[in-house]
Order: sequence, then C-alpha cells, then structure tokens
Amino acid sequence: MPSLLRLLPAALLATLTAAAQNVPPPATPFHMTGNIYLPNKLPATDARVAALKLPAGFTISKFAEGLDMPRMLAQMPNGDLYVSNRVRGTITLLRDANHDGKAEVMRQVAQKPHLHGVALQGNKLYISAIREVYVADVQADGSLSELKELYHDLPDAGQHANRVLHFGPDGKLYLSVGSTCNACDEDNPENATIIQLNTDGSGRQVVAHGLRNTIGFDWHPVTKELFGMDHGIDWLGDEDQQEELNQIKTGASYGWPSIIADGKHYPANKPKSGESYEAFDAKNVRPLLVYKAHSAPLGLVFNKGSQFPKEYQNDAFVTMHGSWNRAQPSGYKLVRVHFNAQGQPEKFEDFITGFLVDNDKSEFGRPCGLIQAPDGSLLMGDDDNGVIYRISYGKKS
Repeated sequence: MPSLLRLLPAALLATLTAAAQNVPPPATPFHMTGNIYLPNKLPATDARVAALKLPAGFTISKFAEGLDMPRMLAQMPNGDLYVSNRVRGTITLLRDANHDGKAEVMRQVAQKPHLHGVALQGNKLYISAIREVYVADVQADGSLSELKELYHDLPDAGQHANRVLHFGPDGKLYLSVGSTCNACDEDNPENATIIQLNTDGSGRQVVAHGLRNTIGFDWHPVTKELFGMDHGIDWLGDEDQQEELNQIKTGASYGWPSIIADGKHYPANKPKSGESYEAFDAKNVRPLLVYKAHSAPLGLVFNKGSQFPKEYQNDAFVTMHGSWNRAQPSGYKLVRVHFNAQGQPEKFEDFITGFLVDNDKSEFGRPCGLIQAPDGSLLMGDDDNGVIYRISYGKKS
C-alpha cells in the first residue's frame, strides 16, 4: 500500500500535464452580420433604358425581350444567339432574320435539367449542367442535334450550382465549379475550382482551386493570361468580403475559405492543412483588384474587337448582377476594367449605370451573361426582366 500511495502523485501529475497540453487555445471572437435588401423590380421600359448612362458615343438598345430568365450567351458567326435558362434547363435560339438589330425568331432548341453554361467551337455547342457536360451539332437552321453527354460525374452542387464554360486559347474547355457553401472545407477537390476538360470527354484536371465562385472569366487577348472575378464570402457585413479580380494561374490556390481577399484571416475556417494562417497565406495568390462587396460579378469578357475606341482595346467588361444582402445596394451595372500595356489590371470604372432608380429603392435590370458579338458590340443579358441588350459605339445599336 505505501508504494501505491507514492505512485499516485506521479500519476496525477502526468494526467494533469497531459490535460494541460490538450487545452484548446483561447476563443476567437467572430461575428456574422448582414442585411437583406432587394430593390423593387420595375419593367425595363423604353424610357428607362433611354435614361441609362454610358460613355459618350456608346448606345444601348434591346436586341430581344420577353425572355424567361436568360442567363449565359453564345453566338455563332452568322449572328444566331444561344441563351440558357438554368431553372427550366432550356437553350433558346434567337435570330435577327431581317437584320434590323432585333431578334424576331425565338425558339427552344434543347432542354435537360440545369443547363447553364454555353460555349461554341465551330459548329458544335457545348453546354454545362450541374454534373454533366454535353455537346450538340448546330444545324443549318439553328436547331441542335441530340445532346451527347461528355461528362456525367462533376461535383454535386450546393450553394453555387451555376456551371459556366469557355474555350481557352489552347482549344480546351474550361469550366468553373463553385463551392457547395458560403465558407467550408470541401470534401471534393473539384469544388471551388476552375477545371480544364478535353472536348472528347476523355479527361479533365483542376487548373486552380480556392476560388469560391468564379463565374466570369476570360483570357487577355495579347498575353493569353486567364483572369476571373470571384464572389466573396457572405455575412461579414456590408463591406466584406469584397469581390476579387484574380489572375488565374495553373496549379495556384486563391485562399478560400481561410483567407479573405487582401490577406485577412477568416476565423471560422482555419487552414485545413493545420498550418498557420500566415504560412497558408504565403502559398496563395492575392487578388490584383477588389470590388465593392456583394456586387455579384457574373460575366467577364475582354474587348477583342475593333468597334470600340482605341483606348478600350484589351480592356475587360464585367456584369455586376447586384446585391441582395447589403443595406445599400451595390452592383446592378456594367463596369470596365482598365488593363495596362503589360496586360495587368489597374482599376474598375463604371460603364453602364442607371438600372437602380428611385434613390436605389427600385431596379429594372440585373446584368448577367456577357459576350462580344462578331461585329465588336457587346451583348448583355438581364435575367430579371428577360432582356438581351446590345451595346455599340458610333452608331445606333
């Protein structure tokens, strides 16, 4: 018994020491906050459209209206426009048959669940859904052949289900796959990424990760570098997290969900690797520019045409769909991104404003899909009022 009593203090000391080593660090203060505010929706009357503000010499007009939630756009060289509606899973053909600047033909040419992204290469239209990528032949009358499934095992959707795809300079398809959540550690390594796909369905690879939801992306016309706008985390207040303009590099990580925009730590999601925020941040790529939080960038396209003035050459345009969780609305506009001669972005600038009216209490447009037409004009969708706009320079659009 005496020997047992002598052992008890040592055992107790060892237990207390081990317990002390397992004591968690002090609590980290963290507060989630936000405001829900959607301006009243108004119709896009001709008078309201005429009051939109654009730089001198530019005009905006309706190419098509009366559409049902038009999202992404792709245009053939002959002017035929394909428009997606993810809610109904449809692809609609718009055709300006008499060349008066307005679409007279509106015809559904495909339907499958969740169709959203559209990209053309030659006479083939590639379409992305949530887990699938399809291809169809474009017929002479604009109709599509039966959709052929190329991929069927893309990651499940969650909060961000809008897959978008574009062709890169290398002829490969690039697909954005958003996160399943506002901020979390993803189990599937293909979530919160940009993925490169072979057009024959033979394989794919992750290009970059840590991208919460990069719907709008395009390649610089000269440098061929890829740039994209990423959506910031919600519920951090009206001013955070800002939207990011990133140069997307192969193999790079962009910080989500642990690093916010300019290096701030997101305390609810410590680095999954177990390393410190500082060590994790050092391995990630910071954004080149940031934009007002919750503006919701959806389309990004570089000016590759010759219709616009020379000072717009190689600049980018971004549709800001508009906030729903900010006390003072942000977005609801088309912005220009100035790029310098070295192919790097320098600043954002308003390009089309005025969709917000009545002291920002109402809106008549939420810019969405964006492409450059063969003639150099821009085509911009509004999925709220069902309008496709044409933006031109030097002539009535």
